[in-house]
Amino acid sequence: MKCSTKVKLLGCATSPLLSTGLSFSLVGFTEEPVTQGNLFLLFLLTYLVTIVGNLGIIILIRASPHLHSPMYYFLGNLAFVDLCSSTIITPKMLVDLMLEKKSIAYAGCVAQVFLFDVFGMTEYYLLASMAYDRYVAICHPLLYPLVMSPKCCFQLVTGSYLMGLTNGVGQTISMSTLSFCSSSTINLFFCDISPLISLSTFDTTLSHIILTTAASLLGVSSSLVVLLSYVAIIPTILSINSAEGKRKAFSTCTSHLTTVSIFYGSSCFTYLNPTSDSSRGADKWAVVLYTMVTPMLNPLIYSLRNKEVKEALRRLLKMK
Repeated sequence: MKCSTKVKLLGCATSPLLSTGLSFSLVGFTEEPVTQGNLFLLFLLTYLVTIVGNLGIIILIRASPHLHSPMYYFLGNLAFVDLCSSTIITPKMLVDLMLEKKSIAYAGCVAQVFLFDVFGMTEYYLLASMAYDRYVAICHPLLYPLVMSPKCCFQLVTGSYLMGLTNGVGQTISMSTLSFCSSSTINLFFCDISPLISLSTFDTTLSHIILTTAASLLGVSSSLVVLLSYVAIIPTILSINSAEGKRKAFSTCTSHLTTVSIFYGSSCFTYLNPTSDSSRGADKWAVVLYTMVTPMLNPLIYSLRNKEVKEALRRLLKMK
């Protein structure tokens, strides 16, 4: 049996079940020691800022009664998801940067694929829920308290996690049908389903079907909610007579639009680009953008551009 040209042939499993005792080698970014040290410090700082920023947002929202509104309810959950998704990837990558041999056991790879796909898809739907919240607030302000009730917000957030769980289970089933050589090398710094499918020595038809279905039904549907929401929001803002009214209405959307642009743009570049190859430097940095940089930037984007968050922080600091 022949393996992919990206894999060193030291013996291949003839059945997906035999793959469970194998481990994967991770290529990472570079083998140059000085560069690895610099990347370690850069990514460590990024991760620390991510932890502090997202935990800070969660604590601030819980501790500030006037932030107990639908928008901040979604934001708190977004911060939790960002914290989890970053933690799934970054600590392992930091350890690998200090090691000569970068590897991950099959069980660890399965866990990473499952959790990363759960929280990745959950973030898509949370961003879609936040877009719908802004649509109702700007286009139907009188109906906002009724439409965005606590029950509705809870259902939207719960639905987001359920969509993420559905995606995670589907991709895990997809991985369980794959078979790998004993020295399979992933041209990335963590386990992702796309490069795993390309490494499989077994029939990948089911895996491609699951991946395509998840991208089409789950990813595209959440993207359409965001797109349609802003198709309605932008004309409504432009129809406001006063310049101050337009500025206030648009300012409530800029933070969300910034987050959506970075997250959707980088992830779509990676997964929907037909010429994308995760082994290329540009594509690896696109992956870094949505796996590590976006979770770090989200709390900064929402806090630096939000007067209510800044005011809540001042009140909390004065209480102490």
